[in-house]
Amino acid sequence: MQKVMYKGLVPEDKTLREIKVTSGAKIMVVGSTINDVLAVNTPKDAAQQDAKAEENKKEPLCRQKQHRKVLDKGKPEDVMPSVKGAQERLPTVPLSGMYNKSGGKVRLTFKLEQDQLWIGTKERTEKLPMGSIKNVVSEPIEGHEDYHMMSRWSIALWSSVNLLE
Repeated sequence: MQKVMYKGLVPEDKTLREIKVTSGAKIMVVGSTINDVLAVNTPKDAAQQDAKAEENKKEPLCRQKQHRKVLDKGKPEDVMPSVKGAQERLPTVPLSGMYNKSGGKVRLTFKLEQDQLWIGTKERTEKLPMGSIKNVVSEPIEGHEDYHMMSRWSIALWSSVNLLE
């Protein structure tokens, strides 16, 4: 995740010895931010995620033990309404009315100018590059079919929001 510059960009397959860097020479190393590094999925991670997704497809999200804590809290009082079946643009204001896998309140903010999705809790805000968001599953909650559960972040989305990019 780093690039070396010495008299121009150094090819990735070359060592410093091969490009004849001498003692005292000045080189520049350009690296990625920690968010960019964390956003990269290795093939092993992707395969593990796919296997876990296949395993979880057998049972609806709302029946899975790991999501029961969220569902047992009930519908949040700040749930945001929408028109069922309507396609809406990504909102310019934060979406609330959600819980994370620990049962804490969560809000989603789409920062289109920064190409990021912010997942905020009372304690912290996680900033995700839009390109790193993959394999999001949204399923209706049994007994509350107008509301959905999203599994990528283990958030119970107690709203029937349909969003377009």
